Amino acid sequence: MFQFFKNNHRQQPPGPSTPKMVDLYGAPLRVGDLVESMRYDLGVCKIVQGKQGLEYESVETGKRVLYVLMVDAATSFQKVKKIS
Repeated sequence: MFQFFKNNHRQQPPGPSTPKMVDLYGAPLRVGDLVESMRYDLGVCKIVQGKQGLEYESVETGKRVLYVLMVDAATSFQKVKKIS
């Protein structure tokens, strides 16, 4: 009867320390890549390692946004387009 209230914590398999990121079209993203942001009016951004993890730094304004805020909920891809 009390199984309903029991916390079942599932362990996640160990993975790399940096998250695997892909752009809106599925192209892999890495630190140092230039991307075009689809959110927050950042324009062209560079992916950098910040104090709180991976961040997008705007080339034009210098504003930084965490990668977590750029995740598309429907596809789990980043809302950016990689610049070749």
